[in-house]
Amino acid sequence: MPLHVPPAPAPALRTVLTALGSPTAVHEARTPSLKNAQGPATPELPLPVHVLDRITPEGTGTTRLTGWRFLIRCGDRAVAAAETRLTPDGWAFSHFFEGPYITSTERALRQAEVMQQPYQPRLLSVPELYMLTLWLHADPTADGATGHPAPTDLLVPLAPAPPGIAAHRPHRVADLLPVLTTRLTPAPVPLLGSPA
Repeated sequence: MPLHVPPAPAPALRTVLTALGSPTAVHEARTPSLKNAQGPATPELPLPVHVLDRITPEGTGTTRLTGWRFLIRCGDRAVAAAETRLTPDGWAFSHFFEGPYITSTERALRQAEVMQQPYQPRLLSVPELYMLTLWLHADPTADGATGHPAPTDLLVPLAPAPPGIAAHRPHRVADLLPVLTTRLTPAPVPLLGSPA
């Protein structure tokens, strides 16, 4: 079933198009693939980027929208990504980048397109674990800029994933968040005078 990609805010898209049209922005970017791209580069597949904060021992957490990410396609493949962020003055272009998360995101999106249930794709970052996931939200009509992971939503860790977590394997939020909680919980500090 097709994914229901949420529409990006028009000002966010405009900032990416402006940056792509700016030789200075493209030249200063540390993205050799974008600089060496043959033909026009176009932003596609806008995905809201949420950050997961404060995971509780019960395996829940809060999320906040930090920006929108666009895959930059040149020809038949994505060569880079562009990120935008919300400022007090509105949406602003942040930066271009490339690396393993570009191809990993494309792979995870292709996998999600063949699932039976419709989903809304988003990105969910877990900074404490240096982890990025494709968040498949079960309500395809939701506002992509709001909400938090529902227990039945799916999270697909993107490669490279943290040790012990398989990349590209979908996990229900209710199953994966408790695992992440154990990785984020600090070890107990022994009391003075007790055996270590």
